[in-house]
Amino acid sequence: MKNIIEGEKKFESSRSIKNKALRINLNKNIYGTFAEIGAGQETVRNFFRAGGASGTIAKTISAYDKDFSDAIYGLEPQGRYVTEARLKDMLNFETQLIEERISREKHPKKLFFSYANTVATIDFAKKYKGHGWLGIKFQTQPKTDYNQILIHVQFHENNAAHQQITLGLLGVNLIYGSFYYYDNPKKLLKSLYDHIDHDKIEIDAINFHGPSFEKVDNRLISLELLRNGITEAVMFGADGNNVLPASVLYKKNILTLRGSFRPVTRVNMNMYEESLNLFLQEKKVEEEDAVVIFEITLNNLKAEGDINEKDFLDRADLLCSLGHTVMISNFQEYYKVVEYFSQHTKRQMGLTMGVNTLTDIFNPEYYTNLSGGILEAFGKLFFKNLKIYLYPLKENDEILNGEKIDIPEGMKELYQYFKDNKRVVDIENYEVEILDIHSRKVHQMIREGEEGWERMLPEKTARQIHEENLFQSI
Repeated sequence: MKNIIEGEKKFESSRSIKNKALRINLNKNIYGTFAEIGAGQETVRNFFRAGGASGTIAKTISAYDKDFSDAIYGLEPQGRYVTEARLKDMLNFETQLIEERISREKHPKKLFFSYANTVATIDFAKKYKGHGWLGIKFQTQPKTDYNQILIHVQFHENNAAHQQITLGLLGVNLIYGSFYYYDNPKKLLKSLYDHIDHDKIEIDAINFHGPSFEKVDNRLISLELLRNGITEAVMFGADGNNVLPASVLYKKNILTLRGSFRPVTRVNMNMYEESLNLFLQEKKVEEEDAVVIFEITLNNLKAEGDINEKDFLDRADLLCSLGHTVMISNFQEYYKVVEYFSQHTKRQMGLTMGVNTLTDIFNPEYYTNLSGGILEAFGKLFFKNLKIYLYPLKENDEILNGEKIDIPEGMKELYQYFKDNKRVVDIENYEVEILDIHSRKVHQMIREGEEGWERMLPEKTARQIHEENLFQSI
């Protein structure tokens, strides 16, 4: 491989964008195409300006007109062009084209690539900041299957020209990282922000595929986005691949369950099933327009120190196997979750939680970081179409619910107001016999080899823990 991609890797972090583009241009084996729609040809512009571009650029295209774009890449069934599907169509078409038009016999050592983006920058009214997709298909050995990296970004700058420049820098970093850091995806991810401030552009979804990334778990890549402060929340689906939060949440009725899920217990599933039943009884909530999100906070993952990646994947595997969408977030306070969801929907939202959690929410000390304190938080929390579905707690043989709850003095009238207006709803159809189950105790029993923990979990979950030896070394 070193004979194909030449040069030492010392002082990589100090390379300017121009030097990155020049290094690619001077590598006689890297050759490809650029297709950029929506924000000018900002990425390829850096390669032209660096010099020596004739050795790298086979073709560059910007099919702005929709009819031209459709004629080249095919019709978009929904008439939307800033989508992951459009990006994939562009990458697949351009990759096939370069394979057809460039002779392998004449260029046996060439590493082909196709870079593409489709974006919408900020509108004139500055109401929508803009977003987009960018990606690359590339080879790390001649005549081999292609690797692929797909990225979704949210723009945060208030000027379209500035957004275009930032997109161009990100594109260069992506191409450079694909060839020089493909063997270290975490380093590749960090390098995407070389010479770019984090507050200018946000990556909220990224997926790696291909032979060079066979050992890459995209859920861990999602975790790195959070660890590096690149985004506030990431999601992945039941298949383990990262998904764009907007595509999951857009105009949906959203029910959220937060927990450690270490592991998923019968209590968790009872909370989920019964709160979903209540949620679907709400006016204007139809099952086909409802989505359930299982949320784990970054603080929860850090509860015992540094994040243990195997522990994270064990939890994720169990949730994914049950067919659930998982969100990892930096939102310690619940009102931040509601604010985040409100960016994508104005429809009904529900939070499922236990009595202890609700008690914390009504504790003023929980909001010392807000200038407006608890009233500001509640204004954000309950301003939207939100209901809390409250699961009971068994304490000293007594069952505590919304009628029997220890609310701090000074907050009781406020709590009663929300209770009387049915913003806090008790889950009444619970299983009394499982209220003594706690995931921390189950986790301890698994680690210490105690018997009997299986009955505390869904049958499928217990079987999977046995078969895959989950949580055994954590």
